Amino acid sequence: MDHASDGAGALNAVAAQLREHRRVARLTLESAAARAGLSPAHLSRLETGRRQPSLPVLLALARLYGTTVSDLLGETGAESEPVVRGGEAEAVPAGGWVYRAAGNPSRALQALRVTVPPRVEGDLVRVHPGEEWLYVLSGTLALALGERSYTLAPGDSAHFDSLVPHRIAALGGHSAEMLFVHTLLRSAATNVCLGGAGPTPGL
Repeated sequence: MDHASDGAGALNAVAAQLREHRRVARLTLESAAARAGLSPAHLSRLETGRRQPSLPVLLALARLYGTTVSDLLGETGAESEPVVRGGEAEAVPAGGWVYRAAGNPSRALQALRVTVPPRVEGDLVRVHPGEEWLYVLSGTLALALGERSYTLAPGDSAHFDSLVPHRIAALGGHSAEMLFVHTLLRSAATNVCLGGAGPTPGL
């Protein structure tokens, strides 16, 4: 068996899915890239099979297109293992943030364990359909939600409508870790980032 050919075939299948979902969403390459927090060149490489998408990128594109990560990967059939072992969750860095899967990526409810770096997102505010829930495991988080601001300590949680403009950052010069759950809704609405594209897809 030619494993290299199999890998290339799987990558091309994902690329085809990404192109088709963008076509159905009626988005240009530039518009889709901006709303997913990617550069047009990066998205072009993903759509042509020249680059393998990371988990955070897949989450961002799945949310943008109103689908699931498994759908983008072309996964069908039996449901995957429902238990995610802490020691087996791969750490995937993206823009300084670190993501670890904490649930089944084929579900409409997406769960992640996220490490937020000790820096501010700047002026980036996110708006997109769905709901979000987060629980602070360690460190201190600043949550800007609409016109209100909150400081969250370990044990604190927040549950809000993602259509409310929001921003998340770590405080105190130290990283923070949180459990993060969000819904993937099949909707014609798409992600909007106010203030520029940012490195934290899905949040």
